[in-house]
Amino acid sequence: MKKLLISPSKMALGEQESQIYQNILKQASEISLNLMAVKIENHPEDFLGWCYELLSASKDRINYDLLEANQLPILKKLHDLLISAISFLQLKTLRVAPWPVVSMFVEQHKELIALEEQLRLTNYIANLREQPLREMVPEDLLTFCGKHTAALDPSTYNFDVEWFSSTKSAKGFHQMMADLPGLFDDALVNIPLEGEVSEADYQQFVVGYLLAFNDSDEKPTLAPATRLLAMRRPDIFTPINNTRLDALCSALGITKLNNRDFERYWQDIVQTIHAMSWFKMATGSNELEQQLVSIKALLPCFFYYADKSTADSSNYIKLLNKPKRSASTSTKSVRRGKESAEILVDRALSSDEIPEHIRAKRDSIISEVQKGRGVNETISLMRTIFG
Repeated sequence: MKKLLISPSKMALGEQESQIYQNILKQASEISLNLMAVKIENHPEDFLGWCYELLSASKDRINYDLLEANQLPILKKLHDLLISAISFLQLKTLRVAPWPVVSMFVEQHKELIALEEQLRLTNYIANLREQPLREMVPEDLLTFCGKHTAALDPSTYNFDVEWFSSTKSAKGFHQMMADLPGLFDDALVNIPLEGEVSEADYQQFVVGYLLAFNDSDEKPTLAPATRLLAMRRPDIFTPINNTRLDALCSALGITKLNNRDFERYWQDIVQTIHAMSWFKMATGSNELEQQLVSIKALLPCFFYYADKSTADSSNYIKLLNKPKRSASTSTKSVRRGKESAEILVDRALSSDEIPEHIRAKRDSIISEVQKGRGVNETISLMRTIFG
């Protein structure tokens, strides 16, 4: 372990990496005796590999029974520093990596980052993009805006809507969106659905977004705005959130944005990413790459740290694994409005696999879905009863 801890001092680290190393070393020194008991066989020669190895040693192989209660927060801080460092280092590679390297990274990490699930979300959003926010059913609106709710039937929404920067903590934004979605339509309409997006287009969006909050006590913040932009044009805008902003800004070599830095977001995030070689040269030589090209501004989201627990942390997976309701269970159902239920049911019934006699039960299915039962669950029940 001692050899591992000092090995970065022999690496050619840049100024940022050296500071990160010193911060990690300081934290590690406070639990050095516990770390020394961990056997180390892998000694990476690069700083990213070193971060992964130390994280593995201190997270998966350390003897937690020997840790004092007051050492657990220190260990957690060490893990946080290492995870942030890994995100920073992986994102930093985007500054010099060519397109084949970027697409290969995504391909190699597809299981860890739940790529298939994330692409299902982008495909679903693609079908919503032309629809005004004010005309979306509540579930679709939350999907577009990035906030999970138990009302999202996993048979229809087979993805976590909070991939690509969750907005669940932006309560004021969601209240405004629920009350006056048309005001956000007025902002988003300034961003063309295809072709170039100019700085003037973006500035008009910002004006509209800020105006949406004019008669409210809520303050307009940047992160939810970037989610809207990224879902409208995933080939242009990269979403941000506060928990990952440090790593992104450090990797891009810029001062950290604050929650009202609308002008700097365009200059320092959007334009900086657009100037990168991989972004300019992105081409689809296979089906996966073609999908990635269509959402290329979202690709930095795949470069944050991910491990085996990342995919399982998906709200979609959690809903799938949620115990089924039973007669003895007192869990409260999430009721839906009739219009929302009708849209969800009609989507499901449009499948060629649904027989006509089940389609004839549309009103009954809608009634059950309104009560909170899942669409596919209800249709399956109908097929069991009526064949």
